[in-house]
Amino acid sequence: MIETLLLTTVRIVTFDRQRQLTNASGFFFGQDQRLFLVTSRHVLFDKPTEHFPDRIELELHNNPDNLAESTGFSIPLYRDGQSLWRQGFDAAGGIDVAVLEIDRAALPARTVYRAFTPAHLPGRLDHIEIGTSLLVVGFPLGFHDTLHHMPVVRHAVIASSFGLRFQGEGYFLTDARTHRGTSGAPVVMRAANPPPSYGDLPWMLLGVHSARLDVGTRDLQLDEALGLNCAWYPDILLTLVES
Repeated sequence: MIETLLLTTVRIVTFDRQRQLTNASGFFFGQDQRLFLVTSRHVLFDKPTEHFPDRIELELHNNPDNLAESTGFSIPLYRDGQSLWRQGFDAAGGIDVAVLEIDRAALPARTVYRAFTPAHLPGRLDHIEIGTSLLVVGFPLGFHDTLHHMPVVRHAVIASSFGLRFQGEGYFLTDARTHRGTSGAPVVMRAANPPPSYGDLPWMLLGVHSARLDVGTRDLQLDEALGLNCAWYPDILLTLVES
């Protein structure tokens, strides 16, 4: 049996018409009967790098009896010149998280997936310490199990005080080895005593992986990379899916 966590995350390929651009990661988030794809905003639109895809394609499992079977599922990013995704802002500016609503009826009839819900978000009473062990589920450099079309996980730990906005931004830091293609991956922690509302997905969603941090003064020949990453707090998802 496949672990349900691996069914939350899908590989995203961005396109400009028929020209393939980049690989990234994303995951499913559900509220009531609605389903959303969550990823980093810069996966869908990034002006500094002139990254302007017009559609994305997901790789979905379409046979619960054989996970080696998959199909591509294309989603447009614009309609009538207007973007279909939602992105967030706060007092510090833009948040590198975006959601795109998916029409459940348009999915292949036998699609196999799992979705996080608001129940999986950390609450006020959840005490999460610095150094806590986490997993980042995604597709680094597009790498994955090409037979079963599954993501891989990287181990991470919380590297800044969870609950505080690092340098005033809406994210905390993780210490993990990550690569391009991991943008948009869920950052999760195993729930010790998951409540019934978690269903068969006993993982707490702590963040959305965005990008690696670096120091502008780092000597590229003498100094190793920091190995620190931004993970945006997931409470923004409630605002985006309800807007």
